[in-house]
Amino acid sequence: MSGLTHFDAKGQAHMVDVGAKTATHRIAVATGRIEMRPETLALIESGTAKKGDVLGIARVAGIMAAKKTSELIPLCHPLALTRVSIEFDTACAHQTGATGVFCSATVATVGPTGVEMEALTAVQIALLTIYDMCKAVDRRMSIHDVSVVEKHGGNSGSFVK
Repeated sequence: MSGLTHFDAKGQAHMVDVGAKTATHRIAVATGRIEMRPETLALIESGTAKKGDVLGIARVAGIMAAKKTSELIPLCHPLALTRVSIEFDTACAHQTGATGVFCSATVATVGPTGVEMEALTAVQIALLTIYDMCKAVDRRMSIHDVSVVEKHGGNSGSFVK
């Protein structure tokens, strides 16, 4: 693995110059989950949460977050995103056996740098929105296992976790 790219020879932080890099189609997929009590999940699935359509609002929040990533992460490049897709799975027994919501964010662009940070930001904000909308009934909710699970495009090629 090479050195950290966001530091110059003197160790000072800088934004990486991607001007000479070729624009390619780039895609990143990030996932994560929020665990909660079964009663909380039932409220989400039935659409009877006091604040409304929890997953619909969380989806929009995740999309908005992906678009604002460069405003949140200091050395991130602003990107023209061509796709942001947020998917939820409430049959979230997955590998953990826990009750909750699994979130997947797919982000794409055509450009000189990747969209991993945008996908990660989308998942985190979508899950935080679920927490915010349901915290009145379940303060023990917890967010887990947020990571990039897939990346395609650019010089480094593809990565699948």
